[in-house]
Amino acid sequence: MRLETLILAAGKGTRMRSKLPKVLHKVGGKAMLQHVIDAAKQAGSEREVVVIGSGAQLVEQTIAGVEFVLQEEQLGTGHAVLSAKENFAESEGTVLILCGDTPLLTSKLLKNFRAAHENSNCAATVLTAKMPDATGYGRIIREEDGTFKKIVEEKDANELERKIREVNAGAYCFDVRKLFGALEKVKNDNAQGEYYLPDVLTILKDAGEKVGAFTAEYADETLGINSRVQLAAADRIFRMKKNHELMDSGVTIIDPNTTFIDYDVQIGQDTIIYPNTYIEGNTVIGEDCAIGPNIRFTDMKVGNKVTAQFSYCHEAEICDGVTLGPYVHIRPGTTIGENVKIGNFVEIKNSNVGEGSKLPHLQYIGDTDMGSGVNVGCGSVTCNYDGKQKFRTTIGDNAFIGCNTNLVAPVTVEEGAYIAAGSTITKDVPKDNLAVARARQTNISVWNDKRK
Repeated sequence: MRLETLILAAGKGTRMRSKLPKVLHKVGGKAMLQHVIDAAKQAGSEREVVVIGSGAQLVEQTIAGVEFVLQEEQLGTGHAVLSAKENFAESEGTVLILCGDTPLLTSKLLKNFRAAHENSNCAATVLTAKMPDATGYGRIIREEDGTFKKIVEEKDANELERKIREVNAGAYCFDVRKLFGALEKVKNDNAQGEYYLPDVLTILKDAGEKVGAFTAEYADETLGINSRVQLAAADRIFRMKKNHELMDSGVTIIDPNTTFIDYDVQIGQDTIIYPNTYIEGNTVIGEDCAIGPNIRFTDMKVGNKVTAQFSYCHEAEICDGVTLGPYVHIRPGTTIGENVKIGNFVEIKNSNVGEGSKLPHLQYIGDTDMGSGVNVGCGSVTCNYDGKQKFRTTIGDNAFIGCNTNLVAPVTVEEGAYIAAGSTITKDVPKDNLAVARARQTNISVWNDKRK
């Protein structure tokens, strides 16, 4: 049976107190709405339609690969679904309805939910969860035989109903044809004056249709996000789950409580992650590495047997066997070749560093193409900016750059050349030459020290 998905993402998210639409706030480095879309796709959804309202333009700019429907006025979940009626006019089979602020939903849960719905031949099935604290949720009311009876929103519930811990998790499977017919009968005679989607279940049941309820095994997977506090709680749950998955795959994480790894990050076997480490975006780390403590990697490609500590690296590549840190900044557009040593207080930007080269301490290397086997002395700088334009520096294989050297780009230091310490190089240095660019030392034996 064909599965399509309708995701409700039009709410203002008032309690978030944010200029950013609620569904674009991130959990595990990915927008909540994108988590929901991905889970639906992985569960077998062939088409995703997203109902948007508040911050619609930004949502459309951020999220790709789905259809959007604009809900001009937010009059409840039932009204939101009805706004997408034309999008499903030709649809048959099952429509999965999800909320865009439930980022912990998993494809496994949605697959089981769909299977339970279709195998029972229900017109509608609601996803439920048993919450330790059900405050704020609609309560599931069951018949004496345990079958579904109705959903009561908290503001409309009586004292006895509010004690029920089984709640509406905000996800539904419907026979798409029967859904929109029943929606036309929903009324807004409730405390909020809104059109509630759960009322469709009662309407279908009263019409003699079969309505089911499927309970999630893990209530945490159904959590909805309405505040910054809930966002932080969901992020914590997600990241711990990610850490456990990585550890199960052969990664050592010394302290999972202080290790923050995003959804799309990949890490190879026998790599060790030390505390206070942040690995973000689409970072890929190889095997047998030692990463951390106090590392932040964002959108990095990292090879095997890399050692890195106390550093920030983003949108760059670090090849096998590199030693990095402490206190290193690797900036976008940089490739660090195999077995390079980069020591403390080094910044590299938009540069290529060849195999086996050494930058032990206190260097700035910008817009540079450096060969293999190069040694760069302490305090050396590539002067790449003249106030208007950026220029590149080229350093050949096995060159030796003495301490406190300034290479004023554009300039080329050819293979095997030497630069004397303290030089400011403004002209190209030929192969195997020694360049000295500093004033000759003069010692004055008789002079007047005005400080005395």
